[in-house]
Amino acid sequence: MGVMKRVTMVFRAKANKALDRMEDPRETLDYSYQTQLELLQKVRRGVADVATSRKRLELQVNQLNQQATKLDRQARDSLAAGREDLAREALTRKAGLQSQLQDLQTQYESLQGEEEKLTQASQRLQAKVDAFRTRKETIKATYTAAEAQTRINEAFSGISEEMSDVGMAIQRAEDKTAQMQARAGALDELMASGALDDLVSGPHDDIQAELDRMGAGHGVDRELEQMKRELSQSAPPQLEGASPNGASAASAIEQAAPVEQAEPVGQAEPVEAEPVEAEPVEPAEAREPE
Repeated sequence: MGVMKRVTMVFRAKANKALDRMEDPRETLDYSYQTQLELLQKVRRGVADVATSRKRLELQVNQLNQQATKLDRQARDSLAAGREDLAREALTRKAGLQSQLQDLQTQYESLQGEEEKLTQASQRLQAKVDAFRTRKETIKATYTAAEAQTRINEAFSGISEEMSDVGMAIQRAEDKTAQMQARAGALDELMASGALDDLVSGPHDDIQAELDRMGAGHGVDRELEQMKRELSQSAPPQLEGASPNGASAASAIEQAAPVEQAEPVGQAEPVEAEPVEAEPVEPAEAREPE
C-alpha cells in the first residue's frame, strides 16, 4: 500500500506539473467567463419560466373571475324569475370557484415573489459578469504585455530557445568562415613558396622564375633609355644661359639634371672561352728549298 501511495503521489505531481506548464491564464479566464455567461443564461431562462407560469395563473384567475361573475348574474336572474333552486345552484358553483380563486391567487403571489427574486439575482449576476469581463480583459492584457517583455528580454540575453539556436548557427558559420580563410591563406603561402604546384599554370621552376625577373629588369632599362632618347629629341636646340662653346641642348640638359641609371637586377654569368689550339710550326730544316 505504501508503494501504491507513492506511485499515486508521483503520478499526481507529474500530472500537476504538466498541467501547470500547459495552462494559459488567458484561456482559463475566458473559460471562467464563458461559465458565468452560461449560468447567467440559466438564471434568465428561470426568470422567463417563472414569468410564464405566473402569466398562466393570471389567465386562469381572470377566467375564474369571469365565471364567478357570470354565475352571480345567473343566480340573480334565476332568483328574479322565481327559481330559487337554480339561484342556489349558481351560488354553490360560485362558492367553489371562489375557493379555486383563492388557491390560484396564493400561487400567483408566490410565483410573483420568485420572479422578483430571480430578476434581482439575474441583475446582480449580470453586474458581476460585467465586472469580471472588465477585470479579465485587464488581466489578459497585462499577462500578454509581461509575456512579450519576457520574450524580448530572453531574446536580448540569448537564453531563449529560438535565439540560442540562432546563436549556435551564427557561431558555427563564423567558425567555418575562419577555418576557410585560414586554409586559403595557407594555400597561398604554400603556392608562393613553391611547396605546392599550380596545376593550371604548369610546374614551378625556380630558375625560370629568376630568368623572368631578370628579363623584366632589362625591359625596364630599355624603356628608360627609350624615354631618354625621346626627351633629347624633343628638347629645343639651345637653352638660355648655355655655354658659349656651342654645346648641344641635349648635353646641357644632361649636365643640368643628370639621370641616374637603374642598376641591373642581375648580372649574366660569364661565358668561359674555349681554348684555341695553336697549329704546330714546322722546323726550318724540314722546309723544302725554293
